[in-house]
Amino acid sequence: MLVLETMVTKLHDLPISDRIKLVEDIWDSIAAEQDQLPLTAPQRGELDKRLDAFEFDGEPGQPAEAVLESIRRAL
Repeated sequence: MLVLETMVTKLHDLPISDRIKLVEDIWDSIAAEQDQLPLTAPQRGELDKRLDAFEFDGEPGQPAEAVLESIRRAL
């Protein structure tokens, strides 16, 4: 744990822009390997529920752009 605590302390010394870049790089590396993360039973259940609802009513929802625009207008 001492190594991790030392790393965290050193991370706080980095400029914010470097920390943001580091987080982006970490997130990208996780996204590239997301197929290695197994779904939990509750996650699989939620996906099944959503697929069942879609198959029942065929409603695809709204495009992401429309949802984001709606959120921006509300702000």
